[in-house]
Amino acid sequence: MVSTPVRPVGIAPVSQSASGNDTVVESSLQGLGRVHLPAGPLFGTDGIRGRAGDLLTAPLAMEIGYYAGLVMQAQGQADGPIILGQDSRTSGHMLAHALSAGLTSAGLDVWHVGLCPTPTVAYLAESCQATGGIMISASHNPPADNGIKFFGGDGTKLASGVQTEIESALRSQGTAATALQAWGQCYYRPELVNRYASFLHEPLLPGLDLAGMKVVLDMAWGSATRLAEQVFLEAGAEVIALHGVPDGDRINVNCGSTHLEPIKAAIQAHGADLGFAFDGDADRVMAVDAQGRVVDGDYILYLWGQRLQEQGRLPKQTVISTVMANLGFERAWEKLGGTLVRTKVGDQHVFSEMVSRGAMLGGEQSGHILCHHYSLTGDGILTALHLATLVQSLGGSLAALVDASFQTYPQKLQNVKVIDRDRRLHWQDCAPVCQAVEAAEQAMGDEGRVLVRPSGTEPVIRVMVEAIDAGLVDHWTQHIVQAVTQHLAV
Repeated sequence: MVSTPVRPVGIAPVSQSASGNDTVVESSLQGLGRVHLPAGPLFGTDGIRGRAGDLLTAPLAMEIGYYAGLVMQAQGQADGPIILGQDSRTSGHMLAHALSAGLTSAGLDVWHVGLCPTPTVAYLAESCQATGGIMISASHNPPADNGIKFFGGDGTKLASGVQTEIESALRSQGTAATALQAWGQCYYRPELVNRYASFLHEPLLPGLDLAGMKVVLDMAWGSATRLAEQVFLEAGAEVIALHGVPDGDRINVNCGSTHLEPIKAAIQAHGADLGFAFDGDADRVMAVDAQGRVVDGDYILYLWGQRLQEQGRLPKQTVISTVMANLGFERAWEKLGGTLVRTKVGDQHVFSEMVSRGAMLGGEQSGHILCHHYSLTGDGILTALHLATLVQSLGGSLAALVDASFQTYPQKLQNVKVIDRDRRLHWQDCAPVCQAVEAAEQAMGDEGRVLVRPSGTEPVIRVMVEAIDAGLVDHWTQHIVQAVTQHLAV
């Protein structure tokens, strides 16, 4: 069934006064705000992200839509639509309309599916033979932030080279002279999200049955509210829903995958078997067992990897993770005969390494999990459903599986604010900081490790120390943080 098209979204023409002056036009432009580009790169580690109304304005979003549309058409299928989705943030509608205006100005059709998880856009981009997909979300960030994530027509995140091309075109406006004779149209297609819901269940059928399992779902007032409860109910589980309606003013606020206290309390109060907490756009998930223990991405990779290994579906027994993966996880996986390969932080780096090595499972400690048997992108609801099914098949106790897996090494992560960007990015040029790191590494030897890295999204340097002994962790974290503070944060 073809949906009825809606009027293409855009900015209506502004009438001039009878005298022909531009007062009304100027006033309207000032109200919209002018396009403002940062001095540094516009694209970060996961698309474009910033404060709505500050970096992310309607005029900028419209320009992004236009130039992204031109570049993505040249890269992909020129006759396919752009799939557009968003989380629940109140600024999402403003950005969706502005992006649609730019995309349709570039001659592309837009299929706006509305509220949905980020992996929905990735799945629909591939399954609908689209030119690409765009998700409006700032993931786990607070409500005032927003972001724009891009996907290619194959459902994977847009390659960095293509993002660079979009930004170059935006900054130079070198393709602005392109004259189009036909405009794209914008269609509202929320029914397409149901295809994604079916896709989540299909690989587990006909054996999918979570009857008798009591599950708490923390949906963080965000994208997971569209589908997570439905998917688990249809699988037969009893569901206790937390923060289960879309609320853009409260998305991620003291809830979800970065604030696990509410889900821990609910599991205890309801005697639940386990719980899953999603972030704002539901591309990541953290689990909690019946004892209230956090089951993060390291544990999920271990448990899912062990199952795939037993089934002969894990090439070279290799799992891809990042530099943040816990040493306890790595040592335990090696005891199973496996290999853990570390990448830089960011699921795009995990994905790239998985492709280059032919690996089928990878992810991050923060809960981004990629299993290429089922999907090419991180998917919190898919991961939660598969982990719940695994638990059910092995007796129904996530706590028992955690007990039989491994013990994490004590790990401490501390942020030090370093405003100067050059100092932050080139911290290795600071001899006292390097000496502090070297002293820690020599003292801990094989029983610990140190990771110092500049944040890709905040003006901070992150100092992480991990060791078999918590006392060593505290001591060397303090030592390195003191050096960073004294020599870089001034």
